[in-house]
Amino acid sequence: MNKIALGVASSISIYKAADIIRLFQKEDLAVRVIMTEKATRFIQPDFFTALSGEETIVNLFDRRQRPIEHIALADEISLLLIAPATANIIAKLASGLADDFLSTFYLAVKSPVLIAPAMNEAMFLHPQTQANIKKLRDNGVEFVEPEAGYLACGQTGGGRLASPEKIVQTSLRLIRRQPVFKDKLIVVTAGPTRESLDPVRFLSNRSSGKMGYELARQAYQLGAEVVLIKGPVELEPPTGVKVETVVSSEEMRQAVFKYYDQASVVIMSAAVSDFRFRQTSLKKIRKEKLTLNLELERTPDILEELGHLKRGQLLVGFAAETADLKTRASDKMKRKKLDLIVANDVSREDIGFGRDENEVYLFWPDGRERLIGKTSKRKVSQEILTEIGAMLNERKGNN
Repeated sequence: MNKIALGVASSISIYKAADIIRLFQKEDLAVRVIMTEKATRFIQPDFFTALSGEETIVNLFDRRQRPIEHIALADEISLLLIAPATANIIAKLASGLADDFLSTFYLAVKSPVLIAPAMNEAMFLHPQTQANIKKLRDNGVEFVEPEAGYLACGQTGGGRLASPEKIVQTSLRLIRRQPVFKDKLIVVTAGPTRESLDPVRFLSNRSSGKMGYELARQAYQLGAEVVLIKGPVELEPPTGVKVETVVSSEEMRQAVFKYYDQASVVIMSAAVSDFRFRQTSLKKIRKEKLTLNLELERTPDILEELGHLKRGQLLVGFAAETADLKTRASDKMKRKKLDLIVANDVSREDIGFGRDENEVYLFWPDGRERLIGKTSKRKVSQEILTEIGAMLNERKGNN
C-alpha cells in the first residue's frame, strides 16, 4: 500500500501540513487528507484537495464518499499520521470518543498510527494531556515529540510542531522498517576528508557526501540504528541518525573504529584522501616560503584495515574509477576482503561527485554483478540497501 492518511487538526501550525504532503509525494506516496471541522476555519479543504490530488474528507456523512468510507479507506493506507494534533484530538483518541470522521477513522485503522502534537507548552505538559499520550502509547500509537521554539501565543517553549522532515522520516521508518534491520547498527561514512598543510590550505577531493547521506537516510527508514561519519560537507543531516563530524582521514579512521565492534554493517562511501602532507604548520605558511616540492605520505587505508579485522561485519566499499571499472573494483574488493563493492565512473559529468544522480555497478566476491542504471542517489541507495538486506537474511538463514 502506497497511501498515507494525514489527519489535520485545528492548530496554527496547520500550514506545515502542505510541506508534509510534498515530502510524502517525493517518496512516491499518495496522501489522503482528513480534516477536523475546526481545522477548516484555518484552511479550506479545497487547498489540501489541490495539493494531494484527492478529495479532502471532513464530514463523517458526505454523499461524495463511498459507503462506510472510514472502513474502506482504513484498508488502503500504510499509516495514519495526525499532524498537527491538538490536545483535543489526542484526548478524543485516548478516550475512544468517535464523533467525527478523524476520531471514527482512528478506531478503524489497522496500520501504524503516528501523532505529532502541536500546542502551547503548558497544555502539552498538563498532567491530563500527558496521561492521554501515555494511554495512546500503551495502545501502540507512536509520537513525534514537539520541539522548543517560538509559539503562536508569543511565548517561547516546548509544544511546537516537529519539522515536516522529521515527521515524514519518522513516518517512513514506521512503514518501511524490515525485521532484518531491527537492532542492527549500520555505520556509514560520507563526503571527503581534508589533509591540512596549514590553517588555510588543504588537500581534498570533489566528494559532496550526497550518496552517503542517502544511504544513512534509507538505512534509518529500514529500521536500523545508524551512525553517519561525515567529512566536511554542507548538507542537512538525516533525521534520526547519529552524526559524527570529522575532517582528516585519521579522524575518520578513529571514528569508524569507535563503532566497528558493535556494527553489523559498515558502508564506506566516503572519498577518503589517499595522501597527506608529510610536514604541516599550525600557522599560515607565507607564499614566498612555500617550496614547490611539497612532500606527501600515504594515509592509512581504513577499508583495508577493516577488511582484515572483520569479525562477522558485512563490509561494503565504494570504488570511484575513470577507466577499467570492473577490473579495478574487483581487485579492490578482493584485496580489502569486502562483501560488496559499489563502483561508478567518475569521469562522467552527469553522475557521481556533486550530482543528484548516479549509475553504479555492484560486484560480489562470488562473481555476481548488477548494474543500477542512472537514477537518483536516493533510489540507488534504496537498491543498495535492498541487496544488503538480502545478504543479512542469507547470513541469518545460514546460522
